[in-house]
Amino acid sequence: MTITEIKIRKTFPEGNLKAIVSITLDNCLAIHEIKVIQGNCRLFAAMPSRKDETGIYHDIIHPIDPKTRDEMDNTIISFYERYVEVEKIMNAEEDND
Repeated sequence: MTITEIKIRKTFPEGNLKAIVSITLDNCLAIHEIKVIQGNCRLFAAMPSRKDETGIYHDIIHPIDPKTRDEMDNTIISFYERYVEVEKIMNAEEDND
């Protein structure tokens, strides 16, 4: 399984929620509403979830094994960090114009 596309849908400059992301796997399966969250120690990707009637959140979709979770998390976070860097450069260039 390979992430063949990542789209940053929305970013949030304030708070722990940093971005909403969509990914495509093997050019045939899309997963929307992945959240990039700033945790206590690091950024991580939170899979789409739904709150049940007791207020507890449950993932709707998620990797089964730790290796796949780590690969997805690392790929999404790396893409997000590159996206933020490019945005900073573009904003700095606009400010200089």
